[in-house]
Amino acid sequence: MQRKSFSDMACPIARSLEQVGEWWSMLILRDAFAGKTCFDEFQQSLGIAPNMLTRRLATLVESGMLERRAYSTRPPRDEYLLTERGRDFRTVLVALLAFGDRHFAVGDGGGARVVETKTGATVEPMLVDRRTGKELVEPDYTIVRGKKGTATAKAARPKESAGLLAAAPSPRDASGARA
Repeated sequence: MQRKSFSDMACPIARSLEQVGEWWSMLILRDAFAGKTCFDEFQQSLGIAPNMLTRRLATLVESGMLERRAYSTRPPRDEYLLTERGRDFRTVLVALLAFGDRHFAVGDGGGARVVETKTGATVEPMLVDRRTGKELVEPDYTIVRGKKGTATAKAARPKESAGLLAAAPSPRDASGARA
């Protein structure tokens, strides 16, 4: 069964999934952020078949997420380094890590976490607007479809955006009735 391509869709979520939506790709990028650069390091960390790892690395290089660079000629060996585009994916991985830790953690949650480098203290990531510094939470912010600059207050109403982001329920008064 051949999968559908999202490359012609206008939605940036779909276009991003076209490049990194395959789970091995995200795990390879996770390991790249952890400092792994060599084929053998990725293979050992992931337990992935060599032919699958070769394909996934080639796809990540082709999409501009990783750069392939020779580091040895005898024997011929390459390393895979994050590009600027790949480094920009950090926000996605941190958000996915926070989501997974909150909803799917196993045992003590020892799989992965985000820590402050100086203190080692675990942090709870949140997404903020770079321009205003405000946290991007509903109902103040929502995901809308359409061209940039065309979203209106009407288009941003939960009913219209419910397919992309679950709408926050209307506030209730003390009796439980909708306000």
